[in-house]
Amino acid sequence: MADSSAQINALIVDATDPERLAAFWSEVLGRPVVGRTGPYVWLRRENGLGLGFQRTDAPASGSGSGSGSGSGSGKNRVHIDIAAADPAAEQRRIEGLGGRRPEGYEDGGFLVMADPEGNEFCVIPAGPFELDDEGRAHYLDRPADR
Repeated sequence: MADSSAQINALIVDATDPERLAAFWSEVLGRPVVGRTGPYVWLRRENGLGLGFQRTDAPASGSGSGSGSGSGSGKNRVHIDIAAADPAAEQRRIEGLGGRRPEGYEDGGFLVMADPEGNEFCVIPAGPFELDDEGRAHYLDRPADR
């Protein structure tokens, strides 16, 4: 593999309401909103990675189930994984912030959630977990370690 100086600088999420999504993700990640430039709302940069929300008329991604307030259609091409010590407790917290669990992922073993515009993301355990031969996780099948 050739050496490269390229690195991911920021993750940009298309949004019909970037203020709303920035507020949601600010609470989920504990990163305050630190700036607004043109169509962008930015959260605090951490570990070198910026997270921004760009106003668009019609985001290309959204909930594949068609439910909720997301205006997009089809499965996300890229998604975020959020690590949590207790994924079930994090699910409850995210739902309290306006997120939801979309339909259609019950058999995958991953905790798939959607933000208020339908952008899907996974909540995974903070530590290592196993995948079976079909790529399914089973961390939802066992109680969280305490």
